[in-house]
Amino acid sequence: MGAEEFGYNIKEQTFNEMEDDDFNHFSDSELVYHVRDALNSVSSGDCDSYNQLVGVMHHSKGLAPDEVALLVTSLKALSGAVSYIDISLHEALLSSIFDMNMWNYGPDVMDALLGLIISLASSNGKYVESCLEMLVSSFTPPFSFIDMLKQPRGIAKKDQVLSRVHLALKHIADLVPLAPSKLCPIISRKMPIYEKEPMVVVYAENMLKLESGAIGEFVSSTMLMALMDTLIDLDVDIGWDGILHDDSSKGIFQMEIEDMDDFADYDEEDGTEFPRELSRKSLGGNSTAEKLDSLMVLTFEHLKSCEVSGRLTEVFEPLLASFRITVLTAYKSKFAQFVMFYACALDPENCGVRFAVLLADIFACEDYPLSFRMSAVAYLASYLSRGNFLSAPLVASILKRLVDWCFEYCNRKGGEMNPTSHRLFYSGCQAIMYVLCFRMKSMIDVAWFKPHLLLIEQILKHKLSPLKVCLPSVVEEFCRQAEAAQLFTSSEEFNFNDLLESEHSRAFGGMERLDMFFPFDPCLLKKSDRFIRPHFVYWSMVRPPYDDDECISDEDVVEEELDLDVSKMSITPRNPLSYWISNGLEEPRGMPARIRPSTSPESF
Repeated sequence: MGAEEFGYNIKEQTFNEMEDDDFNHFSDSELVYHVRDALNSVSSGDCDSYNQLVGVMHHSKGLAPDEVALLVTSLKALSGAVSYIDISLHEALLSSIFDMNMWNYGPDVMDALLGLIISLASSNGKYVESCLEMLVSSFTPPFSFIDMLKQPRGIAKKDQVLSRVHLALKHIADLVPLAPSKLCPIISRKMPIYEKEPMVVVYAENMLKLESGAIGEFVSSTMLMALMDTLIDLDVDIGWDGILHDDSSKGIFQMEIEDMDDFADYDEEDGTEFPRELSRKSLGGNSTAEKLDSLMVLTFEHLKSCEVSGRLTEVFEPLLASFRITVLTAYKSKFAQFVMFYACALDPENCGVRFAVLLADIFACEDYPLSFRMSAVAYLASYLSRGNFLSAPLVASILKRLVDWCFEYCNRKGGEMNPTSHRLFYSGCQAIMYVLCFRMKSMIDVAWFKPHLLLIEQILKHKLSPLKVCLPSVVEEFCRQAEAAQLFTSSEEFNFNDLLESEHSRAFGGMERLDMFFPFDPCLLKKSDRFIRPHFVYWSMVRPPYDDDECISDEDVVEEELDLDVSKMSITPRNPLSYWISNGLEEPRGMPARIRPSTSPESF
């Protein structure tokens, strides 16, 4: 017979017998001795008192005041007798204790229960993980509480439970120094990713509370990286159907759906709807997307609080590592990367620069595999194009690195156009053109960058023929702007009007279509959008040189011509494996074999 079944069967007998023994009138020391005797009696085969104690632990709902008092008294007595609990002899009792759910009790029982859990954890190393698992299980309420979480009564209950749980975790960490290292894998393992949205969100709230709480110095990095893992897992579960723009009859700029007038008054709180076309793509009704959206909002709010408290630089480090290990290796992540975008927007001068340098470093580092480097430069191009918080000198400095790399490649490599053999080169060329489609006017105004604009002409005229290989819609828009800006000496060679997608473009993009991967295209998650929008450049905001209607925009602001020598800034180890090894990671999580880092330089 199981412990729970046994406990319910003897419930009435238990309370009657313990009242007959005048249990409630024992002094504290007498209660401890009574419990010790009950525990010791098991070894001699006399289990009556012990079974009564187990029965008390099992009753949780609809307790009368005298039953509450008995439970509190029993828990407190057990706290004073933890050294007499044997993991083998008293398995039923321990199981009963660890199965108790904090959400089912009032404050008195919760306090007595947590006192016992802390005593157990500190008394014997064998109980630490079970105690931590019990506390982590209390991160989320029973399903019957879900509808109450947004009501005043539910909010009050949530605060009652979780404040105590986190205080208990702090006490255990103080008493058992190794407890935080045991806590982290438990939290990652018990993440209820496939439960209903409120359950996942409240669990993530607890993770972030730990990250910024009293034991944050021990668990901060793990909590942030585990949360990013959850975001990417949900992201991957969302299919590309209806999201991926794969219409070769349209250019990518024509496919971007954005009407500033329609969006100007959008407020998620007042129920205003998105324009019809975007609503079709906003994944409404997709429970996974809605769950991801809520978790990203929670993450954005946490990042904002870190920025206010001066901790953003500190938390950015594990986010950067998580991006490199998890997000960058995922197959064309759709939304999770916007966590990095928002963090950079909050601190452009530090986080914003570090993210750009990381991506440029990965692209230029031969120790990384080809697909990894192509993905990095796609992220880089999209980031430089879309972040309105990035200064023109910074964008120019990163573009200078790309231009120099492509120019050197042209000098080193011979042969004719070959989309398959020179995929990385074409990725770099497309990145340069894509950024200039968004930033042409501001780049022309950066005086020290003008010689590199001239280098672009030589790269594009090279016999590797990047204009015939890169995505035609990008090439066409770039050529229109370059001609209007009189960027090149000979415009005849750059007349590529009415281009259709070529087989060459598909070849360099490969089966994964990395030629069409622009990671920071407009975010289609409704709730997350309000965080991203103020920092985002939409195509409708861009005023290319051929546009006669001059409007004031963020690109029209005259910026100081500061020559940032980004080429001397590096935050990526030459051998990426050294990073993972130094951090105790044998392999990046979820990295497919085909794009794991190589220890030897890559051949083209």
